[in-house]
Amino acid sequence: MSESPRPHIVVIAADTLRPAYLGCYGNGAVHTPNIDRLAAQSIRFTRAHPEALPTIPTRRTVHGGRRVYPFADYRPVPWDNVYLPGWQPLARDEPTVAEALDAAGYHTGFVADVPHYFVPGMNFTRGFRQWQFVRGQAEDRLGAESAADPALLARYHGNSARHLVNVRPQAPEEQWPTARTFRWAQQFLEQNVAGAKPLYLYVDSFTPHETWEAPLHYYDLYGSRDDREPVWLSVPYGPLADTPELAARLPSVRANYAGLVTMVDHWCGRLLDTIDRLGIADRTLVLFFSDHGTNFADNPEGIVGKPAGWMYPGTMEIPLLLRLPDGRGAGTECDRLASTTDIPATVADTAGLTGLPLDGTSLRTAADGTYDGGDYLTCRYGNHLWYRDDRTWFFSSLDFAGVRLFDLETDPRCRNNVAKHLPERAAAARDRILADAGGRLIRHDPPAATDAIGRRPT
Repeated sequence: MSESPRPHIVVIAADTLRPAYLGCYGNGAVHTPNIDRLAAQSIRFTRAHPEALPTIPTRRTVHGGRRVYPFADYRPVPWDNVYLPGWQPLARDEPTVAEALDAAGYHTGFVADVPHYFVPGMNFTRGFRQWQFVRGQAEDRLGAESAADPALLARYHGNSARHLVNVRPQAPEEQWPTARTFRWAQQFLEQNVAGAKPLYLYVDSFTPHETWEAPLHYYDLYGSRDDREPVWLSVPYGPLADTPELAARLPSVRANYAGLVTMVDHWCGRLLDTIDRLGIADRTLVLFFSDHGTNFADNPEGIVGKPAGWMYPGTMEIPLLLRLPDGRGAGTECDRLASTTDIPATVADTAGLTGLPLDGTSLRTAADGTYDGGDYLTCRYGNHLWYRDDRTWFFSSLDFAGVRLFDLETDPRCRNNVAKHLPERAAAARDRILADAGGRLIRHDPPAATDAIGRRPT
């Protein structure tokens, strides 16, 4: 008897997607029928979190398979537009999951509209036989800001020029980067499914990351056009009290964010439909996740955005769905702690890879109830730290100042800081954070910018 063919593997990331904005995680107002359909066929992880933050550190985890915490060695990338500890390329001598899959006989594909991948030297395309960077998100160095229409600029709060010339929000939805990203993914499957090799496809959507302007037909689902302008494309990270004029605009900001979530759902649904239409659903593993979330003042300190110093659930909770080819575990929940390190471990386990150094645990074991992601999780974001276990949610600065600690047994949404009442739990969190860091946390104070050859300002 011949062996069963190895499964295809499709990994889908959606940047800044909060589980609280998905129907399958309890939201009854935001329209996400396709992701909800995937959840009904999947194991849904209810306590999933990032291993490291933000965008690029998380991608290092998922592409490389190793923990990038605690950012012991940070070297800024010349001519980047973000400078944070851990924000650096995959190391040249670091094996990648895609390279191992290619060596094992998989045909590998990668498509993304995440502009931070495009920085010269980021090195994330290693191991992919086909890859496409979809240009046009607002942070992309693509369009000439001077070409922005002044009449359109007047409709926005703050600088919107790059958003207007890159995203071109007046264009049909099919021309937006989100649509083009998922359409490339569909074509990759359509063009390669008849081949002899199993397929690995990694899809990375920058939406619903800022800039937050949804096509009008999605915005209309959640907001009034009378209240839409001036459009705030992003928010100043920090307490809402520091930007009081934002308070009146938050409903419009949330409506645009929800509209972008629904747009991602629509195009993700097109990709899932393609898998069904090609007749490969019963031999394709699908894994859907986000790198982190964001906040809309829905926490006790009124924090908006995702500032490193306030790692509330809005930032730290992520959706994580796993659909197995044989349907095992469909419609079930797993409430064990899970992290982004488990994603490459799951891919490797599915493909039967051996010998690849990985730090996570395969999520496939959740189908038979044996998954165990550990007793606690740690994370670093900039010069700030986060920890959680079954009872405790903790975050602080790198020197353990400004501690916030929440008792998850009595306060699961982290509303009441009880650090001064539970010093023993704060000490336990600190001990485990340091243990995971090898006993040492190195502070990095990166420059605000470097020039094209990496020189720091004096």
